[in-house]
Amino acid sequence: MKPGTKLKSAVCETEVMVIKGSDAVVHCGGQPMSESPERTPDALDAAFSEGTKVGKRYVDDGGAVELLCVKAGKGSLSMAGNPLRIKDSKPLPSSD
Repeated sequence: MKPGTKLKSAVCETEVMVIKGSDAVVHCGGQPMSESPERTPDALDAAFSEGTKVGKRYVDDGGAVELLCVKAGKGSLSMAGNPLRIKDSKPLPSSD
């Protein structure tokens, strides 16, 4: 996955843009994401159905992958069976 690549879910409306990538395969709703997937909405895995939020960045535990959600959906993001988490925002410096 190269930065700037848009990936779409095969099981819901989720779309993400790769900010930082690796050779790992990203899944949404338990199914692999790709640039032009065949839609199979009935294949949504209940274990990965927490949903995605537009405008949020999702990262893996090692920090090798960072994705920006550009279209929300019902499936949740994962890699190798491990869920991706929402990246914490950095606090702004105080302006005393």
